[in-house]
Amino acid sequence: MQSSGRWSGSAPADGVPPSWHALFAPLPADAVPHRQPVGTPEVLATPTGAAIAGWEQIVIDLSAGGAGLRVVHVVLDGEGRVISASDMVLYRSPEAGPGDPATVEIRQESVGGRFEANGSFRGTRWLAVGSEPEADEAPDWVMTPSEPSEADVAGLRALVADMLRRAPPSGTI
Repeated sequence: MQSSGRWSGSAPADGVPPSWHALFAPLPADAVPHRQPVGTPEVLATPTGAAIAGWEQIVIDLSAGGAGLRVVHVVLDGEGRVISASDMVLYRSPEAGPGDPATVEIRQESVGGRFEANGSFRGTRWLAVGSEPEADEAPDWVMTPSEPSEADVAGLRALVADMLRRAPPSGTI
């Protein structure tokens, strides 16, 4: 079920991940993003906060239970123009059960960046892999940046369009 931009679901018992649990995959039909100001009321009340007055973020958090998660994030400036966006998917494998000492491997894929006034995209594709840290241990992940492909940018643009269609209207936050 979805609520306030957070959609909870879990991997089916057969272990097959939800179809939306992949970078640029279509979002669940019933998932509704959450729209909110970029700054807190305290920040927006300051002279510095004036620079981001009217900016909004549209976010959807999708949970695949112990298999991982996905977050899609779009930022709009005060004129309602998309200025940045990202899609991030985190995979956990295998799903460790209660008391299971198995090492859990993490794989995180993301593409994000800014959309320029001329329509171009400046961003980065990230791949992070490693073992899930225990307790208070710092993660020891290998993080690899790369240039997003044309297909990545097209996939992100399609997600942005879908998020804008699904989001509650501005002024309802």
